[in-house]
Amino acid sequence: MARSSKPEPRLRTAVEIAGDRVVAARANASGNIIEAVSVRTLPAGVVTPNLSAENVHDIQTVSNAVRDALDAVGARQREVSLIMPDASSRIALLDFDTLPERRQDAEGIVRFRLKKSLPFDVDRAAVSYETQSNNGKIRVVAAVAQQSVLNEYESVVREAGRTPGMVLPAVVAALGTVDTSRPRLVLNVEPGTTTLVIVDQDELLLYRNLEYAGAPRAEQLADDVYPSVVFFEDTYGMKIDRILVGGIPLETVASALEEASGVRVQELVGASVFGPAADSGAQRERLAGVVGALIG
Repeated sequence: MARSSKPEPRLRTAVEIAGDRVVAARANASGNIIEAVSVRTLPAGVVTPNLSAENVHDIQTVSNAVRDALDAVGARQREVSLIMPDASSRIALLDFDTLPERRQDAEGIVRFRLKKSLPFDVDRAAVSYETQSNNGKIRVVAAVAQQSVLNEYESVVREAGRTPGMVLPAVVAALGTVDTSRPRLVLNVEPGTTTLVIVDQDELLLYRNLEYAGAPRAEQLADDVYPSVVFFEDTYGMKIDRILVGGIPLETVASALEEASGVRVQELVGASVFGPAADSGAQRERLAGVVGALIG
């Protein structure tokens, strides 16, 4: 969504604002070990992630939670990575035969293609994109959020006395935890929204946004994931190597997903990335965004 104009020094702290919580984490100087994590629960209704309406209804409450979580992990840098809810943004995969070399010209074409797929005026959108090669064509992976929604989340961080550096949708941040050299299906479960992506050879090949009333039932989630598995395998002639799940306890969905897909299911964040004191009292399934933003 947005990147700091100063990529150095490496950001060692990340904070995620979700509909029900704030999560902060701090990495070591090498960016390969999480040294501290902190989770703060938000009152119901304070943050309601969505694409086009107000998201943050009490900036002071949320900024206090952000400040407390960052203080608890010993954040020393003023600038932090910020992770937004998936429901507050969209990922679009667009194929082009060619794109102008000048990024400003290319962005205009990308925005034009996005017009019909957004529930708001693309001219009021914050757009960040990367290009990748795809069978002789140019594939654009674009992250899009309404500028006013992005401003809300950034304002919360500034109110907490910090500066938002890199800003990422939660599922994009979580991909930093994933070995993308093989076909992997990633599920990021948030209240009301589950995001599904498939990656292979460091490329994003499929994106879906699934909406539920609360947390999805295991059988319902498995039924909704299965068509994406079949579509990918038929389209690309490859088998999904692994399904990786974040945002929900693995044991609640693993059996149903494995039975429906025939694919091994694992948690997105393993214990190996945490230092001795970092994982105590925190649920790993809720940490994929901040961990991926720091170690990816």
